[in-house]
Amino acid sequence: MKILWVNPNFLHPTNKGGQIRTLEMMRRLLRKGHAIHYATFEAPPDQPEGPARAHEYSTRLHTFPHHVSSKRSPRFLLELGAGLVSQMPVAISRYYSPRMEQELTALIQRERFDVQICDFLVSAPHFASLSKAVLFQHNVETMIWRRHRDTANGALRRYYFGLQAERMFRYEQKACQQSAKIVAVSEADANTMRSMFGVTRVEHIGTGVDLDYFATGKHEPGADLVFVGSMDWMPNIDGMKWFVTEVLPLIRRRKPDCTLAIVGRAPNAEMQALVSNDPRIHLTGTVPDIRPYLWGSSVSIVPLRIGGGTRLKIYESMAARIPVVSTAIGAEGLPVTDGGNIVLRDSPAAFAEGCLELLADPAGRNRLATAAWDFVAESFSWDQVTLDFERKIT
Repeated sequence: MKILWVNPNFLHPTNKGGQIRTLEMMRRLLRKGHAIHYATFEAPPDQPEGPARAHEYSTRLHTFPHHVSSKRSPRFLLELGAGLVSQMPVAISRYYSPRMEQELTALIQRERFDVQICDFLVSAPHFASLSKAVLFQHNVETMIWRRHRDTANGALRRYYFGLQAERMFRYEQKACQQSAKIVAVSEADANTMRSMFGVTRVEHIGTGVDLDYFATGKHEPGADLVFVGSMDWMPNIDGMKWFVTEVLPLIRRRKPDCTLAIVGRAPNAEMQALVSNDPRIHLTGTVPDIRPYLWGSSVSIVPLRIGGGTRLKIYESMAARIPVVSTAIGAEGLPVTDGGNIVLRDSPAAFAEGCLELLADPAGRNRLATAAWDFVAESFSWDQVTLDFERKIT
């Protein structure tokens, strides 16, 4: 097949779950002989790795100039202000490039692709028509924004998130209804899109993991608890603020020396300030390899209250043989079993208890980790996921 794959970001450095999913599948599609044209924004001059490694997953690269503002920049504040009046949700408009839309239209007309992949909803504005495109939905974006609204502190934040949630609903519904087909990353997401947006052409694929890559190796000095995730993604920020302020104090009433590693890129100033006076919390920022932090820790935590899609970090922890304690939302969309291969807890007290029980029971940690490894090893290789994806986009 001749495939057009549109994604606003290069896939290296690989530090987000969606990047991992796309990269692993594209590599395998390329190995099977498919011709893949990758369309994306130009990389900043200080990030040469993206263009240099694009050949690992594509046969041709098409780049377009566009600068996505930093969330710490004055321009981002202006974009938030424009979000009060713009009908396009801010999370989409920040990534929109009129030039990319124009040139992508010409590319599609010229190349006559067999399949067009709109990877993530943010890519959708660059398609003059989605009628021949497969919308690859890593999340139900509307659900994320509604959960932001529901958990926001303060009337102004709730108003703004509510406004963005409504605009995201209208935008996402229109994109889903116009697409030739939708591929979701879980059955739960697929069912949500059917009921929320009134669409029927929805398939779903599973989530994969590279077992060999996460096989136990040399590890960093261990923490009792570890969280792995990009710390510039709002659901991760919210989840870790909730854990540090509401759950960790309950753990330390019984285990005062409990240590925590928060492993992920670009922690914001608020998160840095939150943990700055606690020497038992290690906030790493960007690391070259997350695996040593998993291997060196006792329990992996996923304390998310907001989110969509599926969390690759859960399967990665399982592949690294680290037991997982998660909220129900953190494990949403994954066919896991509470008490069988994961511990699911939602309230601060219950989440703390789940962590404490595992920390106090090395044999119990080993049993849960072994069951979890067996679970992912049996059914969730990237080869299987890619084969399923390939069948569903044709």
